[in-house]
Amino acid sequence: MKAALPPSRITCSPQLSLLWLRMCWAGRMVLGTFSILLGLVQAAAACEFGPSPYRSTGIVCRMTKPAALLLNRETAQVIQAAFRNAQFPNITGERSMRLLGRVAYGLSGIQVNDLSIERSEVELKEDSAIHISIRNVTALFKGTLTYGYAGAWFLQLFHSVDFEIESSIDLQLNINLMCQKDQVAPDASDCYLTFHKLTLHLQGDKQPGWLKQLFTDFISFTLKLVLKREVCKEINAVAQTLTNYILDLAANFVRHRDTAVDISLASDPVIKATYIESHHKGIVLYKNSSSRLSDSVFSPSLLTESRMLYFWLSEHSLSSLAAAAFLDGQLVLDLRGEKLQELFEMEDSEVQRKAVQMIFQGTSYNDSVAKVWSLSQPQISLQPKGTIVRSSVAVEVSILLAGEEPLVALYMEKEITATIQATYAEKKLILQPVDSSVEIKVFKCTADPSGEDPSIQSFLQNMILVAGIPEVTSSVGSALTSLLNSKRLDLFDIINPEIITREGYVIVQLDFGFPSHLLLNFLEKSL
Repeated sequence: MKAALPPSRITCSPQLSLLWLRMCWAGRMVLGTFSILLGLVQAAAACEFGPSPYRSTGIVCRMTKPAALLLNRETAQVIQAAFRNAQFPNITGERSMRLLGRVAYGLSGIQVNDLSIERSEVELKEDSAIHISIRNVTALFKGTLTYGYAGAWFLQLFHSVDFEIESSIDLQLNINLMCQKDQVAPDASDCYLTFHKLTLHLQGDKQPGWLKQLFTDFISFTLKLVLKREVCKEINAVAQTLTNYILDLAANFVRHRDTAVDISLASDPVIKATYIESHHKGIVLYKNSSSRLSDSVFSPSLLTESRMLYFWLSEHSLSSLAAAAFLDGQLVLDLRGEKLQELFEMEDSEVQRKAVQMIFQGTSYNDSVAKVWSLSQPQISLQPKGTIVRSSVAVEVSILLAGEEPLVALYMEKEITATIQATYAEKKLILQPVDSSVEIKVFKCTADPSGEDPSIQSFLQNMILVAGIPEVTSSVGSALTSLLNSKRLDLFDIINPEIITREGYVIVQLDFGFPSHLLLNFLEKSL
């Protein structure tokens, strides 16, 4: 009976960089769309961009009106959090009243209870603002009313009574997104409350009717000012906190080991009546090095408005990511056991059996390992037919001998060109080679040091084309799926995503469901 075959160990592969940035940015931008909803895409003077900012744009995000409408459905939860977390100060005042003399009062311990929102609407005002209208916010404010007459206040002669205030409010928000230190920062100070109802109820039946009327009329104006100030201040604070939360998640999402992507703004974001669009540098940073982009081919006309969310990524960003992965030593793949057996036994022929015998010399696949690694930085070219990867790759098959140094049974260097198409389905990234070519440059086999048997090389070349490259791309897809899921991309409801390559750039377009887990996590941790 054969021993169980151990699984292959995947460190990475020559194609590690192909789609990592695409899907990382997919996740990042789904996260970011909720933050975008909280801001007018209008840059402030704090950021300065060159005369041709599109030329330095590596990544673009476009969120259309349907996405804004979807996200607006849960705006109520953020507004409710703002009301509940508002710290209402004590309200004090006094007034001279005919017959009664001077009346002093204080409202303390004000809290919000029984908050509800009837509906919320969002409108994209072209070149202006994202306007959010919250209709019929009903809230019950509770606290304690302390009051006294004439000199009684100074003599500490006062009365206290619990109160409730019924309110019905409309809330209008025009939220601006400022640019500070090349990052977005929302400004929700353009905030208006319209009171349709503000009714004071005093607890107990011993208070004279005139008292209720007095304080209802007297403090109504002051109370409205306090509520507007504190609620709007809290909404502004929540918007800023949420933006920082999203930006932190995004920065973590596009960082892996010593490689990160610069997501700072490359130009003034744009708002149109049907979409919001932001432009980012997309510079890949590896340790202390980076490569600047100055010839981007981006144009707004390259994106449509039929889907909820679009990402445009430049060939330069993907190529830079491939370079960083190579420099970081990530483009390595180990195959052993069952995976190794599947490759070398893809066919049953005399040539196959001869090749296996010469290479492994009767050793079990469990006691052998094939190492694949990139000898040079992979060259990435984006074309309509797919992502074309050109790379110089080495393959080394070693036999593991107990108590001895591994014996190198086979060593090859080859030039590989592969056209790869990518899809994302059922929360998995799938990479599929559709066209490949292999040219063996170096061939060393322990059992055939002279290389006089061309059938071995012919078999190996065919094996690489038929099974090797598909196995590598499949392993990369699985590894990238694990990486993306570690960033929690699998928690998002991504609907019918499409990855479309064009000459010099790639477009990822999708619809999505509301990221409830993100909002709940934010509310639990931040508020």
